Order: sequence, then structure tokens, then C-alpha cells
Amino acid sequence: MKLPFTSKAAGLLLLTLISVSSAQAKDSPFSAEDIQAMKSGGETTVRKNGANAFSLPAANLPLSKRLDFSVGNSFFRNPWVQAPATTDARDGLGPLFNTNGCQNCHIKDGRGHPPQQGDSNAVSMLVRLSIPAQTAEQKQAIIKNGVIPDPIYGGQLQDFSLSGAKPEGQIHLTYQDVPVTMGDGEVITLRKPQLTISDLNYGPMHPEVMMSARVAPPMIGLGLLELIPEQTLEQIAKEQQAGEQGISGKLNRVWDVEAQEFAVGRFGWKAGQPSLMQQNAAAFNGDLGLTSELFPVENCSDMQLVCEQLPNGGEPEVSRNVLTFVEFYSRHLAVPARRNVNDPQVVKGEALFAEVGCQSCHVTQIKTAKSTETPALSEQLINPYTDLLLHDLGEGLADHRGEYLANGREWRTAPLWGLGYTEEVNGHTNLLHDGRARNVMEAILWHGGEAQMSRDKVVALAKTDREALVAFLHSL
Repeated sequence: MKLPFTSKAAGLLLLTLISVSSAQAKDSPFSAEDIQAMKSGGETTVRKNGANAFSLPAANLPLSKRLDFSVGNSFFRNPWVQAPATTDARDGLGPLFNTNGCQNCHIKDGRGHPPQQGDSNAVSMLVRLSIPAQTAEQKQAIIKNGVIPDPIYGGQLQDFSLSGAKPEGQIHLTYQDVPVTMGDGEVITLRKPQLTISDLNYGPMHPEVMMSARVAPPMIGLGLLELIPEQTLEQIAKEQQAGEQGISGKLNRVWDVEAQEFAVGRFGWKAGQPSLMQQNAAAFNGDLGLTSELFPVENCSDMQLVCEQLPNGGEPEVSRNVLTFVEFYSRHLAVPARRNVNDPQVVKGEALFAEVGCQSCHVTQIKTAKSTETPALSEQLINPYTDLLLHDLGEGLADHRGEYLANGREWRTAPLWGLGYTEEVNGHTNLLHDGRARNVMEAILWHGGEAQMSRDKVVALAKTDREALVAFLHSL
């Protein structure tokens, strides 16, 4: 018997179902398939609505480990301060930075957004910088480092600074309208961002500088993505290449700082980081101006003497202990349960999602590897809606800036789990790497390249079918 999952009572029932055994679940009004669909993060899935839906620990995390989660959360949430300070566990901020706390970008552990009209700083959006490799030395360096940073401003523009220093510059976005006519004549107007940097305080940028705006992605389910076996991702890539849909995903191979070898890239908009430990340490360094064992050098270039002139918070400023707590926290942030799985419109939209080919890249179901280090995440059957592979998404989304094996048109498939919670968690529905899409349909219409065929099928759908597709995506 199928019931529409729309009422408060059904929501309370789902909370029960997530924690019951399979033997008990078979007597419920939900099929085993429905229950699995609800449990996006496997047994880690939580049932939570509202602004804090992305901020809970994995449902199966033992109580003995909840303190580690809370300690990691405190370093992720609370602001870092200028050194010297009595709060010596969280001092050393800057002197050049984008924010003074991780939670300012990953708002409520969720999604960032582009600056709004009147904003003086970008805050939850940053700008990556790099230049083409030209000399023999640069061509060798790009193999290991993925990019060649701007000689003065480095690999990322910092638009904040401590008193006594000047920010590197200010980020500005304007938009150009791009109308798209759907098959039934409806016109949907997209917005194409135009990025400029003003008030450069340390000299001109390189004449061939490449810039790419990036909003902060959600933090949920990252530990599960980290545990997807490399062999699974390789098999998905092989199956895509053997198909006839024009899909040809590939793994990024990036430098693992700790292992001192190349590894599979999993995190970041172009899969430029191999692990959560390295992703977090890189964010501490680039976003907050904090050093660690992994990145012991301040984020100032040789042309910026301010890092030498102002006091630091010790060497390193972020201890290994703090990095470990933040890693534990970021690994165990839970994915909230899917909603409305039995709603007829959602069921129809899910069928259309597969029919138009979206599942080729946004892979529904994957199993994580066995792990003794993170037993709560071990061998979980999850529904992330990603293959973690790089795909050419066409000229419309191109930033013309490579990163390791990713070229200027390629992006990692973004996970879709938790998509329907974006507005209640973050107060907006901005999507894609630079937040240009204001809703789900705009995000779809920006897809090109390997996704062009699927995008065109969506354009041709009747309005009721498009609404069903959006309803499905909002159920995730």
C-alpha cells in the first residue's frame, strides 16, 4: 500500500522507520525500496527540518563519539581572532583572509551564495586565481600543484584583512540576462555573471590571470563520499564511456600533501582535493590565513610583506589536534532524510530524471567501503546523486581555468542529496559553482557539453512534466 508522504504524521513515522530493523520495517506502510530512498545517507541519515537540518551528527554515531563531534563543531563554528590573544587555541587569523570562521562561508553547514547588491564583501563566495604555465619551471610545477598562482595575489583573492593591513581587493558581480525558450513557449531568463576585481592594494594582477568564482558547498555527507571506493568510481567511468549518451566522466588526480603522492580528487568544485583533512587544512590556510602542518606557509606572496610584519599565532597556528577534531566533525555531518517519496508528482519526476539521462552522472546509489577508522560510515548504502567524476559541462559554465586534470570546461558532478533543504537551511536557492542559478530549473538549463542532450530533453518537456522533475529534486 502506498501513501503520499506529506503529513506531519508521516514525517514522525519516517523518524521511526529510519531507526527500526528491517524485520520491523516490513510491516510498515512503506516498502523497503521507499525506506532505502528516504535514507539518503544509509544508517547515518537523520530526520530534521528547518535551519539546522544540515548540522546534526550521523544518526548511528555512538554517544561516546558525540563529544569529538561537538569539539570539532566549536572550531568550525566559532570565529578565529588576531594574535596574540588570550584565546590562543583560535588565534592567528590573517592578516589576509576571506572570513574569520568556517561557518560564515558554509552557512549552517550549508551552501554559500554570491554577494548581494550593497554587500561590501563576498564572504561566502571566493575567487580562485591562476595564470597559464609558460616557463619550463612552471610547467613542471603545475603537475604537482594543479595551478600556477598569480605572482602577487596567489591562488585566491582575500577581500578582508586585519587592521594594519589592506585587503587584496574587492569582488564585484554583475549579471547579463540569457533568455531560454522552452518547448511550450515559456521563456526562462538565466543570468550570466560578469566578475571584476577592484581596489587592488598590492599592485596589478598578471595580465593573463584566470579567475573563477566559487560559492561554499554544503558540508553534509562528506565522510561518506570520502569512503566511496576508487574502484567504484573507475567502474562508473568505464560504464559511462561504454554507453551511447556522450557521457565520459573521468577522475581527477591530485597531489596528496601528507602521502606525498597523487590520489583521487574528491572534494571541491573541480575535485581538486583528495581528502577532508587536506580540504580543511587548505581552507584554513587560504580562507582564514592560518598555517598548519599540511600548509605551513602564510598565504602571502613575496610581494606582500604584511605577513612578516604582523604577529602570527604560532607555528603552526592550527594544531594537528584541532585539524583532527574538524576532520571528525566534517566527516560525520549527517544527510537529512528524503521527503515526499510517495507523492505522485515526485514519483513521476523521479522517472523523468532517469528518462532524460540525469542519472548517468548524478548516480543514485553507491556503497561505501569498509572502514575501521570510521565505523559509522562503513559499508553504507547511500543515495548521493553524484559520481564524483569530472564532466565537460559546456561553454556556458566554463571558467577557462584548469585544475590538475580538470580543464576549463570540466566540473565535478555535484551531489544532490539535501538539495530540497537549501532554502530552509540557507534562506536562498542559489545553485552551481558561482551561485548564478536562482533555482533548480535554471541550474538544469545551464548544463551543456556532455549534459546537452539531457538538458535539451528537459527543455522539450511539457510544463507539468518540468514541475514534476523539480518536485523530485526538491524531495532530495
